[in-house]
Amino acid sequence: MITSREKAFFEYVDAIQIADDEKGFEAAGGRLARGLGFKWFAYLRRDCDATKILTSYPVAWVRRYVEADYQKVDPVVRRAHLDNDLFGWAVTSASNRKDCRQRCFRNDAMAFGISTGVTVPIKCGFGRFAAFTMASSDESQRAVIEEVALLVRVAALYFHARCSDIDKIKRLPSDRQLTQRERLCLAWAAQGKTVTDTALLMSISPRTVSFHLNNARAKLNCSTIAHCVAEAFRHKILA
Repeated sequence: MITSREKAFFEYVDAIQIADDEKGFEAAGGRLARGLGFKWFAYLRRDCDATKILTSYPVAWVRRYVEADYQKVDPVVRRAHLDNDLFGWAVTSASNRKDCRQRCFRNDAMAFGISTGVTVPIKCGFGRFAAFTMASSDESQRAVIEEVALLVRVAALYFHARCSDIDKIKRLPSDRQLTQRERLCLAWAAQGKTVTDTALLMSISPRTVSFHLNNARAKLNCSTIAHCVAEAFRHKILA
């Protein structure tokens, strides 16, 4: 029998596969963080002078982080740039107390309840890198890092690979965009699952599955579900 953490991971993989915008990726990352016993997740990618941040951290903290340009002094980001493997960290010990900006960063992070976490560095070539983080307000969470290390490593690579395609996804008009349930039902159809199979997998009724599939078919102007699946791949709604 799978554990609750493994269940959270498998649901995350499904959600990542059908996410087609930043909100979808952030929702998937946030749910995984909670499922693994953390409170927040964050993904930061540095491409030359551009930085992308996707996260479930409080909006006020993200705003403060960006306005203060904390990525330049954040000890976790600095270490992720240099290291190659997953590492645990604590706000109280990661920063240099003699450095004024790092001291401000530490104090602000602690004020928002950020205490400890685990980060996976991802090298992207030509000096570019990304960092995938799970964070908690509970110091005791450090004790379970080893237990979830493998799941976090794999989750980080899934996230980075799919997130790299965000800008390539062909956006549909708002009235033709699929809901998460419609995308999920379509994803199972793409795997050859019947309506009954999908209903069991999603814990909903076959009638509800048919409803979502028919909505997806109508939005993509398709005559059959097979045609709808093909269109979903063409528009990169499914990957």
